Amino acid sequence: MKIFTLTFLILMLTITGVIQCQEQQREEKPLDKKTIVNAGKVIRMHFEEAERDSLLDNVNNFLENYEKNRQVEIKNSVAPALQFNPIPGWMEIQKSQRELNWELPDNVKLPENKSQLAFYSVPELAMLIRSEKITSEELTKLYLDRLKKYGDTLKCVISLTEYLAIKQAKRADEEIASGSYRGPLHGIPYGLKDLFKVEGYKTTWGAAPYKSQELEGNATVYQKLKEAGAVLVAKLSMGALAWGDVWYGGTTKNPWDLEQGSSGSSAGSASATAAGLVGFSLGTETYGSIVSPSTRCGVSGLRPTFGRVSRAGAMALSWTMDKIGPICRTAKGSAIVFDKIKGNDDIDLTTKDYPFNFDASQEVKNLKVGYLKDLFEQDYRAHKNDSIALNKLREMGIQLEAVSLPDDLPVRSLDFILDAEAATAFDKLTRTGQDDKLTRQVKNAWPNVFRAARFIPAVEYIKANRLRTLLMNEINKLFREYDAIVTPSFGGNQLLLTNLTGHPCVVIPNGFDDKGHPTSISFIGNLYEEGSLLELADAYQEKTDHEDQRPGFFKE
Repeated sequence: MKIFTLTFLILMLTITGVIQCQEQQREEKPLDKKTIVNAGKVIRMHFEEAERDSLLDNVNNFLENYEKNRQVEIKNSVAPALQFNPIPGWMEIQKSQRELNWELPDNVKLPENKSQLAFYSVPELAMLIRSEKITSEELTKLYLDRLKKYGDTLKCVISLTEYLAIKQAKRADEEIASGSYRGPLHGIPYGLKDLFKVEGYKTTWGAAPYKSQELEGNATVYQKLKEAGAVLVAKLSMGALAWGDVWYGGTTKNPWDLEQGSSGSSAGSASATAAGLVGFSLGTETYGSIVSPSTRCGVSGLRPTFGRVSRAGAMALSWTMDKIGPICRTAKGSAIVFDKIKGNDDIDLTTKDYPFNFDASQEVKNLKVGYLKDLFEQDYRAHKNDSIALNKLREMGIQLEAVSLPDDLPVRSLDFILDAEAATAFDKLTRTGQDDKLTRQVKNAWPNVFRAARFIPAVEYIKANRLRTLLMNEINKLFREYDAIVTPSFGGNQLLLTNLTGHPCVVIPNGFDDKGHPTSISFIGNLYEEGSLLELADAYQEKTDHEDQRPGFFKE
């Protein structure tokens, strides 16, 4: 029996080897004209017999070049020799930097129950630390305790950075005590979405194939926050490879409803901020990944203009669409954080160092504000709260003018630009079959999208980007007429459109639906004019209290 088993095993291994060899040989054989016919169906192109005969050698040469290129190991951090610039040639960008005016609150008092500090805004925490009513170390330990207590409940923490946090907090206290105050982020604990490099800690990208990955160096935004004196307490969960709220550790939860995910991909950043586990956080957006989780979790987020914040040291998903921004309790908090992370970076060549002007005393009734009337008139979940928000803006003296986004160019049909770039960023993952290790394997998830994207012709990708240029020209002609445009956070094509064109967006909570879930409203506007959007959002929050609400389970 043993001899038979061994003989059978050898036979099977031989057959398997022959089959694999045959498959390899089939793969290495040049393409024939029949293959060209089938490939033409994929790209909706018909070639005559003579044309197929002529192009066959060229296509096979392409295949040889593909194989040669694949022999070169390319890190995710290497950008293509192509740069997206959202600025039309005719547009003039504001070059005058004025003095920033935060109007930080006076005489902020410590609560009797110090655990309530977890829900204080960045401006409030800044004043408490600056006046030395509380130390950074005390505040840091408070947040670390909450991260340990609630992190597993929310599934929002990938790595606690406790040793680093205590070290940074002690240094902040020493500097402040000696009179060396770095500014309103000095000593404030925060969290980073786990696609930013921090040396000495894992950077997992939320994906099982990378869950033990440690990268050299630090992300530029981490370096800038470190220089501002902020204290990193945790690296927070994200949807695997920046899609959704599912990562290898589970689904990150919405603090307002633990049966619901927090949305994504900045899932942990929004969830932890809403639940009072961090003072603020950083997220990223390619196509809704700040707007969506901020909405779901009832916090305030800023998606800056493309190129405003360096992406050096951050996982690349789409080189022409990725953007980094703050997620905070308030719009003013987002403005303070943004001021410290924006600016030029020699590593990320898309960055531009234009002025950021924010004045909390601005008379927002003097701003020219439009609103997307056709979207607000549709039937959708947040319709009631959005209508109330529009009325509140009018009560504030703002004259809202009805506007519409351009609709003569396709927008939805351009979304494969993201698919093509993301598939390129994770090309090796697909070719090696490591994409099977990703938690989400449904049809509408990265593994399948990466595979499908390999059938996008380069010609169609480039053509889509030419259409994108036309779209940018149209949308900029509209936006230059207004300081801000109010929009439902979702609906129509505005979210995809403004991510494709690189325009900034501020998203803030504006109430709850009939199921107790937060809703939001958004302000979009001109390239590099985040200040006007944040001033408008801040003024609105001064007249409302939506940002002050706290999810019940996490109040203590």
